[in-house]
Amino acid sequence: MNCVETLDASLPAALPGNACFAIVAPAGPARLDGRKASQWFADRGYQCRLFPGVSQAEGYLAGPDQQRLDDLHGAFADPEIDAILCMRGGYGSMRLLDRLDFDLIRQHPKPLVGYSDITALHTALQRHAGLITFHGGMLNADLLGAKQEPTVSSLFDQLHGKVHQGDVLAHPDAYPLTCVAPGMASGRLLGGNLSVLCATLGTVGEIDSQGCILFIEDVNEPLYRVDRLLTQLRLAGKLDGIRGVLVGDFAGITVPAMTPLLKDIFGPLGIPVLAGWRSGHCDPNLCLPLGARVRLDSQAMRLSLEQSLFER
Repeated sequence: MNCVETLDASLPAALPGNACFAIVAPAGPARLDGRKASQWFADRGYQCRLFPGVSQAEGYLAGPDQQRLDDLHGAFADPEIDAILCMRGGYGSMRLLDRLDFDLIRQHPKPLVGYSDITALHTALQRHAGLITFHGGMLNADLLGAKQEPTVSSLFDQLHGKVHQGDVLAHPDAYPLTCVAPGMASGRLLGGNLSVLCATLGTVGEIDSQGCILFIEDVNEPLYRVDRLLTQLRLAGKLDGIRGVLVGDFAGITVPAMTPLLKDIFGPLGIPVLAGWRSGHCDPNLCLPLGARVRLDSQAMRLSLEQSLFER
């Protein structure tokens, strides 16, 4: 049940032109060429700092829980860090949820960027620290993986405060959207990876979905398992009171194949549903500001901001 109201967003300053990015690994490990990463940022006028857990690995985790937790806390607390970029997803973020220092994070609001397993951090930080976080490209797969535009530009335009209240979040014409159910609705944009949203139910990181525009995406899940996950959200009461749905990429499942399920699950709610948004495990991978107030017009196939993302 939605027993805790999501806090109002704590807004940091927009990133300066020479921003310093903390690179952290809250989830799985990956081989990282530190020089290549530093050069990528330097070529764009930025700095980056690789936190210790990035170079560690313990099986399917990027180092011990305490190291990954210390890296997150250190990145938020460090006054020289402007934004926090996750190296990759995988698994491991939810192991940290019950030990996150939300008071520290609330006192040092900064953009956190990631997707997939990082969904656990997104929902926890929105609910308990009032942050706007960014469902956007991560270091390994997206930035260093040279995903096509507007993967990078959509992320950095938002981080630099170039997307303002009232602006429409652009979506490439090459990837047509589908209006599954027409309508208009406003609310906080919340969600992320569907499997992780379900895995965190009943925990400190569960989504507070009341009154939200729900965003969902996933990868390597056949249609029947997507049905099971959405049904779990419904039975847990997490679809009660949502105002609209934005469906991101479900790798391997086309929008036409998914449409009957979407109508079955969301149709009785009488809310707008827009599908095919290029966010998630896809190329390009567009950035979305989770926790921000947005307006969804599914018939016009448009998503717009209803607030500023940073302090003026």
